[in-house]
Amino acid sequence: MFSKILVANRGEIACRVMKTASHLGIETVAVFSDADRNALHVEMADEAVHIGGSAPADSYLQMQRIIDAAKASGCQAIHPGYGFLSENAEFCALCAAQNLIFIGPPAAAIEAMGSKSAAKQIMQDAGVPLLPGYHGDDQDEAKLKQAADDMGYPVLLKAVAGGGGKGMRQVHRASDFSAALAAAKREAQSGFGNDAMLVEKYLERARHVEVQVFCDSYGDGVYLFERDCSVQRRHQKIIEEAPAPGVDNALRARMGEAALRAAAAVGYVGAGTVEFLLDERGEFFFMEMNTRLQVEHPVTEMITGTDLVAWQLTIASGERLPKTQDELSISGHAIEVRIYAENPNNDFLPAAGTLWCLQQPEPSSHVRIDTGVVQGDAVGVFYDPMIAKLIVWGENRHQAIQRLEQALADYKIAGVVTNVDFLRRLSAHPGFRDADLRTDFIEQHRAALFSHVEHTQLLAQLGLYLSLAPTGVANLNTQIDPTSPWQATDAWRMNAPSRWSHSVTVDEETHAITVQQDGAFTVTVADTTYRGEARLEGSILSCELDGTKSRVEIFEQALTQQRELVVFGGEQSLTCRTLAPDFGDASRTSSRANFKAPMNGTLVALFVEAGQQVEADTTLAIMEAMKMEHAIKAPDAGTVTDVFYSVGDLVDGGADLLNFVPLEQT
Repeated sequence: MFSKILVANRGEIACRVMKTASHLGIETVAVFSDADRNALHVEMADEAVHIGGSAPADSYLQMQRIIDAAKASGCQAIHPGYGFLSENAEFCALCAAQNLIFIGPPAAAIEAMGSKSAAKQIMQDAGVPLLPGYHGDDQDEAKLKQAADDMGYPVLLKAVAGGGGKGMRQVHRASDFSAALAAAKREAQSGFGNDAMLVEKYLERARHVEVQVFCDSYGDGVYLFERDCSVQRRHQKIIEEAPAPGVDNALRARMGEAALRAAAAVGYVGAGTVEFLLDERGEFFFMEMNTRLQVEHPVTEMITGTDLVAWQLTIASGERLPKTQDELSISGHAIEVRIYAENPNNDFLPAAGTLWCLQQPEPSSHVRIDTGVVQGDAVGVFYDPMIAKLIVWGENRHQAIQRLEQALADYKIAGVVTNVDFLRRLSAHPGFRDADLRTDFIEQHRAALFSHVEHTQLLAQLGLYLSLAPTGVANLNTQIDPTSPWQATDAWRMNAPSRWSHSVTVDEETHAITVQQDGAFTVTVADTTYRGEARLEGSILSCELDGTKSRVEIFEQALTQQRELVVFGGEQSLTCRTLAPDFGDASRTSSRANFKAPMNGTLVALFVEAGQQVEADTTLAIMEAMKMEHAIKAPDAGTVTDVFYSVGDLVDGGADLLNFVPLEQT
């Protein structure tokens, strides 16, 4: 076994690898970028080496710098985690040339499976079922479109060198093909340095089921059963579970054996995942093989009682597989959800900010949290916006879902928009509970999952909090003089009930809240009035309004002229800001529609210039952040009057990108 390894990654996977290494008595060396100088994985490692700038291309993708760091610190091996260089055959070969062990498969296996088109041919020869598609070298657009036309729509465009949902587009009509191809190629070139594409038939009622395989260097291999990863957004998984619901032992064995044939066909060694599409008839088709540890590996660990990172280290050090196929079995059910800094109500756009509040569920034998951040850390624009992975285990799927819902309710995150409330709605949806899983699950149930959430009662509770703690003393530890009339919080008025008026913004919508106290409290929000009692103890507000008792927890931070508050109560949370005084701004332009950056990111494409006239739905610019693209389009015909940024510029979320005058205003 190794005595010292370098972990060529960051975030939760770097921390995950270091935990197992520490348990096995292996020293670890971290690498870090400018942005990650104070990151959790740096603190966890025995040593840490700075390797460059914040952008991945300047640090975590710098192969030679990582090799140099490993050699200088006396490491015997490099664990690549997932993402970055984990599936880079050149890096694997470079490690070997420098007498460093790459904790993963051989370079030849990575190379064979790294090209989706080449992998399809290998799988066909190995007798692994394939979807109809075009995987050829001719990348002429006419050739690709002809292939799509021939197999019939819908089709799926996929980057040959891609992964993680990048460089992928569904195309439902021939008229959409060119635009989808251009976007997929641009994303693939940016993410992988290769814009080659393949086209395959898109199954509309399919499930994404993948098999975990492990092979050693002695020719032995096992499969550690399957995971269902069907619930996705943007072709990226957000819920994974094991075992896959509805997969019986016969189908499980057929898929496992096919996965092992796939691995054997490329001389695989180490941890790998063979991904399949499973249709309603129980037929499955090869999609791709991920030649690395998967993000969702914890659910497999939970149901098999294994440590897959320990297995990786064992196999890479030249030992045999720890278990045979007959010694592996399934115990219970596990579910993983990915906690992201993103806004589900805005097409899941990533969010950036500082985690000024991060409270997570208490880990236990059936609740596990894998994370790479702590309270106070920043979620930046350079990396994936994952905050944590929440993994739960139950004796059966029903119990696992119950534990998942409770654990999600225990999450309290402030400083960035997250998908926690969305995950709670998702896990409570009857379709999910009944295991009616499909890759388009979110689209199929969009109306229920994205229905308007009424926040009136939370706003009323917030109004009570603002009245009882008007200076934020509950959370900010403000020192006040209790004898000073200027610090009084009772809204006292001579010969009249105490009365407070508050104005807050939620998702750019302003809400007025009035609170009156004449023994009991009367709270009015819009056209709704509540009456009852309330008590504030620290950050906990306990109240009884209209006969219903409830308790919420409120966190806040002071801004320059505002207070940012997050209310956590019941099955929902509410983020808002108190309004600052508005003295007017003579420079405001009321006649122009300002197009603001939807998130912190980079302007990667600009298709217009000042003075240009455009038609409705014309793409004006494209921004990219955290590996995701967002197109800014003209809502109407009109004229672009000003452009404020150039391609390649970093842009803050909310900044004006350009000014646009609709046709009727010109």
